[in-house]
Amino acid sequence: MTNTAAIDHFAGRLRFETDVSDVHAALHARTAGYVVVDSRGAQAWAQGHLPGAVHLPTAQIAGRAAEVVPAGARVVTYCWGPGCNGATRAALEFAKLGYEVREMLGGYEYWVREGFTYQSPTGPDRRPADELTAPRRAVSCDC
Repeated sequence: MTNTAAIDHFAGRLRFETDVSDVHAALHARTAGYVVVDSRGAQAWAQGHLPGAVHLPTAQIAGRAAEVVPAGARVVTYCWGPGCNGATRAALEFAKLGYEVREMLGGYEYWVREGFTYQSPTGPDRRPADELTAPRRAVSCDC
């Protein structure tokens, strides 16, 4: 027996959520029309952010999205991490403006914890992958 409610639920999540490994792969491939938006405040952005990300705090999205993010772009929002729903609020604002949008699960925290390069105040930086979030010697968890 097919569980259509569960299929619809999980398919919907995959349509509107992505993870740091998939975002890393898209950025590495230089996927056209793909814009990653950091929705945190200025101090958080200055502390560190994803290379190539656009800084657009959630409160500014309605007024500035059109000048910062091209029409038709596929937007991915992120905030601090799984304990924060800032990326969800940012994604909602982009959806209201008609953008195709996904939320990056894990946020900046998991980007750093999975060992991906981030932009720090002194330039590109990277920490070793946390073995509780990513395999030590592989690009992804192969899930």
